[in-house]
Amino acid sequence: MSLQPFDEAYVRRLRDGDQETAQNFNGYFRPLLAAKLRRRVRSAQLIEDVIQETFLRVLRNIEQPGALDHPERLGAYIIAVCNNVLLEFFRREMETVPIPEPFPEPPNPRPGPEQVLVTEELQKLVRKIIDGLEERDRCLLTRIFLEEKDKDLVCEELHVTREYLRVLLHRALAKFRGAYLASTMRAGA
Repeated sequence: MSLQPFDEAYVRRLRDGDQETAQNFNGYFRPLLAAKLRRRVRSAQLIEDVIQETFLRVLRNIEQPGALDHPERLGAYIIAVCNNVLLEFFRREMETVPIPEPFPEPPNPRPGPEQVLVTEELQKLVRKIIDGLEERDRCLLTRIFLEEKDKDLVCEELHVTREYLRVLLHRALAKFRGAYLASTMRAGA
């Protein structure tokens, strides 16, 4: 982008509404202001609003006699007006934004005493139900779910294939579910 020379004749043409000068003015300053504002504002709509308001004020002000004593400083004048407009937008925004309520306390990640008690009771019940199962089912469920052993190692210990382990595990879980439901039915009755 080449620097644009500004002089009294340019400002006069702009003041008189010359279309070519107005297009030159818009084409020259719009990208400069947009680049400046992008560093301070994230909203594209706010950037456009600030640019429009800046152009409106500058064009209104240059119509006043003596408003721009040094036409060669038109660029600096536009930047100053843009800064003022942006500050006004920020002030207006701050006036309308309510003061946020204090942040609520973050939830405690540790379980409360009630949750600890429920968890302990559930663990005791599960252990009691597993202890009441047949030896093979008890060993299988303990190794897979409580000890979290690798299924291939469990297959070696029990001398079964991986497919048959799945069948045994399915049967043991079905027996566990039945015992669990019977236990909760007795507790609820």
